[in-house]
Amino acid sequence: MLNKYSKVTPEIETLAAFCTSDKIDPELYGKYDVKRGLRDLNGKGVLTGLTEVSEIVASRKEGDKTVPCDGELYYRGINVRDIIANLDEDDHFGFEEASFLLLFGKLPTPKELEDFVKMLADYRTILPKNYVRDVIMQKPSKDIMNNLARGVLNLYAYDQNANDISIPNVLRQSLELIAFFPMISVYSYQANRYYNDRGSFIIHRPDPKLSTAENILHMLRPDSSFTPLEAKILDIALILHAEHGGGNNSTFTTHVVSSSGTDTYSSVAASLSSLKGPKHGGANIMAMKMFADIRKNVTDWHDDADLEEYLKKILHKEAFDNQGVIYGMGHAVYSISDPRALIFKEFVRKLSIEKGRVAEFNFYSKIEKMAAELITKERRIFKGVSANIDFYSGFVYSMLGLPVELYTPLFAIARISGWSAHRIEELNNAGKIIRPAYMCVQERQEYVPKDERV
Repeated sequence: MLNKYSKVTPEIETLAAFCTSDKIDPELYGKYDVKRGLRDLNGKGVLTGLTEVSEIVASRKEGDKTVPCDGELYYRGINVRDIIANLDEDDHFGFEEASFLLLFGKLPTPKELEDFVKMLADYRTILPKNYVRDVIMQKPSKDIMNNLARGVLNLYAYDQNANDISIPNVLRQSLELIAFFPMISVYSYQANRYYNDRGSFIIHRPDPKLSTAENILHMLRPDSSFTPLEAKILDIALILHAEHGGGNNSTFTTHVVSSSGTDTYSSVAASLSSLKGPKHGGANIMAMKMFADIRKNVTDWHDDADLEEYLKKILHKEAFDNQGVIYGMGHAVYSISDPRALIFKEFVRKLSIEKGRVAEFNFYSKIEKMAAELITKERRIFKGVSANIDFYSGFVYSMLGLPVELYTPLFAIARISGWSAHRIEELNNAGKIIRPAYMCVQERQEYVPKDERV
């Protein structure tokens, strides 16, 4: 039940007027050459650090010019396409291999991979005693990202060396978190389903013989059953979400918070808080909601004119959430193509066949093509606009029968590997605390005694 502290009172509304009036003149950003969002006028990120963890390629040099190109994503110098393309050789799961690569900078030998997988399986058995009862089941939140962040912070209390930021100890903590994240996320969902949604409460222990992707499906589904294709596609999704350069919001948060010398749990909780935002990890949920809205308002999927007209309304802030955004289209870095979306799309097509949802897949493909053309024309974007991975990931999760509440936590389950690699890199290269400059543009004022204020 909501108490008085959960509601905005008239008094708060009055005080909030002072906050909302605190607007800075947009022209001042140009006057002082402020890189808003740490990006220049062309949208290029301001260089704030160096990394060896991953690389995003979205342009190439042609003489003196930089021109857009098809996007590429590299983990420790290895193209993620090659990582995924080689999974079919022995049908092994790739998220564990990608995590090893990100953490240690090399592809594991068969023995190293076997040992690493076993290590993660062993860590899954040491989730602190009574943690599920005392942490997850106590006041479960409807937002699983909130539960995940709270759960991570609570792990601090169970760790006798929580503040030790030596690399061996941070690696130990990181491996535990990689192992724990699927459990905390799924169990938090089950607790919310039981306490808040009045559903059943089923807790499956992780199976040491299963991969991360398989264990997610095993722990989530009441009968623990799944098809090989379902597990394979979820594994591909985890690989593609595991890392994406040092400049994305949550990974940059990892670097910023780690540079202060704080503990691993605080750093990861901060990164989770960043990922929770709808402009970052929550974008796939917005894409799903948008598609539901489109299907509701465009009943004939084959009527291109009607569909195009509705997409225009979305762009013109006349439909859906009135934000003028076609979610899942465009990216801060990529222009011509997002390699993750291209890789993922073929697997999405295969799953749509297995699930009998080919017509829906074709509908997504049509909107992808139509939206790219519309955005380019309406916004006069000449560098190109393409679908990003959020465009298809929500559709995949819906075909897998995954609850919407777990969409962003699944992102976190994957990205904890990348965050861990970046945290270790930041600590290895420990220098100054990250502290960018902000210019104060508030005019000076004289102090007015209390009795003279109006």
